[in-house]
Amino acid sequence: MKVQINQHLVSECQELKEQTSCDWRTFKQACQITKMKSTQGERLASLSFLPELQPMPHQKEAAEKVLHEMHGRAILADEVGLGKTIEAGLILKELMIKGLVKKVLILTPSSLIRQWEQEMNQKFYIPARAKHRSYDWTLYEVVVTSIDLAKKSPHQEEILQQDYDMLIVDEAHRLKNSQTKNYQFVKKIKATYCLLLTATPIQNKLDEIYNLVQIVRPGLLGEKKAFKQQLKKDPETQEAMKQLIQTSMVRNLRKETQNQWTERNIETIYAQFSDEEQAFYNSIDNEQSNHALTQLTMKRGFCSSREACFQMLAKNQTQHAIDRINELKELPQHAKAIQMMNFVKELGEKCIIFTEYKATQIYLQWLLHQHGLLAVTYNGDFRKSKKQWMLHLFETKADVLITTDAGAEGLNLQHCRNMIHYDLPWNPMKLEQRIGRIHRYGQTRNVQIFYMILKNTVDEKILNLLYDKLDLFEGVVGELDQILSDIGVGNFEDEMKEILSESASDQEASIKLDNLIEVAKSHQSERKAINETS
Repeated sequence: MKVQINQHLVSECQELKEQTSCDWRTFKQACQITKMKSTQGERLASLSFLPELQPMPHQKEAAEKVLHEMHGRAILADEVGLGKTIEAGLILKELMIKGLVKKVLILTPSSLIRQWEQEMNQKFYIPARAKHRSYDWTLYEVVVTSIDLAKKSPHQEEILQQDYDMLIVDEAHRLKNSQTKNYQFVKKIKATYCLLLTATPIQNKLDEIYNLVQIVRPGLLGEKKAFKQQLKKDPETQEAMKQLIQTSMVRNLRKETQNQWTERNIETIYAQFSDEEQAFYNSIDNEQSNHALTQLTMKRGFCSSREACFQMLAKNQTQHAIDRINELKELPQHAKAIQMMNFVKELGEKCIIFTEYKATQIYLQWLLHQHGLLAVTYNGDFRKSKKQWMLHLFETKADVLITTDAGAEGLNLQHCRNMIHYDLPWNPMKLEQRIGRIHRYGQTRNVQIFYMILKNTVDEKILNLLYDKLDLFEGVVGELDQILSDIGVGNFEDEMKEILSESASDQEASIKLDNLIEVAKSHQSERKAINETS
């Protein structure tokens, strides 16, 4: 059915501009936007219904901006730990109080389903229910489920038949590729209001951000082909397109908020290889058949654990690889692991250990157990039930949680204040995401961050090259990948690997990294200057 529309009433609805008629669903959306505009006030009405909730100023401002300027369809892109779930809850509660939202679908990674269900119920008194049975799609008004389950048959068909008032997608950077089933499924869901939550939208290329904007504000950026052509034009045009993107995105940075955050104390703990281990490490350079980058990868693996290096060698069934594996078996216990174990015992508090290798996870868990410490592992391969059980064990019984970056995505672990970076990531933004798991909204204690470093190894090179230069990254940490993409360099992690593997000396590597940072800062300054004069 087509209905005639009044352009004055719906001038804020992107889909209705320059149209004289539309389908009933679009008309209903326009009417709700008009109703929402007519009920706007200076403060959030929902706060009167939530006396125990004390949102931070930036969270209230974000909710008000989405409601009053973006009409309930936006990308919430605050830095990790700033409380995007609180912002989403405020927006949802506000719309429910105004009678604009009743039926809600929340899509999240499986490991976060329980977390969302609890937060909506306990903090906002929103009766959210985790999806357990096939008929839950119609039985409950507010359903929380994983996108992996929702996109499968017969669930997908049932969901696409529903008319939702609100769709919320957590960790929405997973939707950056419009060719994936996840993206195509979410794009088909019918919802009047829509929130996409992600802490890392600017790690993506602008054409990937385009895909996220297409979900919340279809048509805002025009056709994709034309959008890409605009990005190839002069810097002023590029900046104008980025400003247009900002009309559908809210992003707060920790340093820009007025909140009183607890302190973050950082300490480096050094370990030293045994003579046998150092000899094996040095011998990696003598393998002429290896590419420099392969040697670097093997060195990083060996700095983590014998087990990680063992797995790398096991992929190659040559006699040389078998000989190297036999050499590994003869080595003593890993020096860094022993140092870490002793430190954890002295610490006497719960702590989270980040590693880049699953083989190292298993080894560290075994080692800690051998010395009377209860440790649980956590990674992205675990089923939802196992993830929830591991988190429960860590909160109630275990001394240590050993996790990978993929496994810890989206977790709130502010009940713990200690974090050990057993393996340092290449990208300082990834480090910030790790720390944000404990140094976040709701943390009441000062947090303690520890780097585990092996002397005279690639560990120490990464520390000296990258993390001792963090002050140089001031202002660009969160934008490194986007800036480098803009200038055609690539991503930061690949650049770091190339610098370390191809430099003849530490001094040369340091100079190359300094130059890379300066180029990034210069490009950022140019963008800011254009923005200020436009």
